[in-house]
Amino acid sequence: MTDPARTQWNPDQYARFEAERDRAALDLMLRLPDDLDPHEIWDLGCGPGHHAALLRRRHRGAAVYGLDSSPAMLERARALDAGVDWVQGDIADWVPDRPVDLIFANASLQWTRDHEALFPRLVQALAPGGVLAVQMPLGHATRHHALLRETAGQGPWTEALAGVERTPLLLDPARYYELTAGACETVDVWSATYLHALTGEDAVLEWVRGTALRPYLTALADDPTLSAAFEDALGDALSQAFPMRADGVTLLPFPRLFLVARRR
Repeated sequence: MTDPARTQWNPDQYARFEAERDRAALDLMLRLPDDLDPHEIWDLGCGPGHHAALLRRRHRGAAVYGLDSSPAMLERARALDAGVDWVQGDIADWVPDRPVDLIFANASLQWTRDHEALFPRLVQALAPGGVLAVQMPLGHATRHHALLRETAGQGPWTEALAGVERTPLLLDPARYYELTAGACETVDVWSATYLHALTGEDAVLEWVRGTALRPYLTALADDPTLSAAFEDALGDALSQAFPMRADGVTLLPFPRLFLVARRR
């Protein structure tokens, strides 16, 4: 199976819809406790580093770390010169040297496996009063993810894509509450659906090129012709499912799951 940590990420493509992608992260930050005064912060799956940099500006006295498996993303993050320590690594293997006051994970934990073990482990990494703040796209249930899976399974590329790790189905929201509530004084779990108004040609294809499509493109990287054919077929399917409006906008509904838990 393709290891998600080995996926080839493209910071420029990811940033194409930066405003839309940032919306959920900023909404998550707004739900952090007002009295939180962290001394150590980790942004797990920090990507190009903007959220870790923002957390560093908000909490001047804190040591802030950004963890990501992608060298390309970390190269972009280091260019921010934000006073953040950038660390290359896999969330599944991450163990902090000391208790953490804030673990921030925006649109990253959905790529990891075994949430039954992961979420209690993240809570145990918190200092007393520390906060775990998570946002995960509910991509598995969306129409565009379904079309991605269907297209991958129907064509000359099917064998090459058979080993791609798909974004897994998340647990029931109540289960995330159960996994964290035992060690936490408060747990807030909610979901929201964002109606993204995307612009440009093949907007939804361009959207998935930045995230969900990356493991597939990585698996086809040695065969550009097959990769292009796969993208063409996917683009046709997405254009039919998400037609551009007369005003040039393509609407993409996207649900997301949030969790903010504070350790006792």
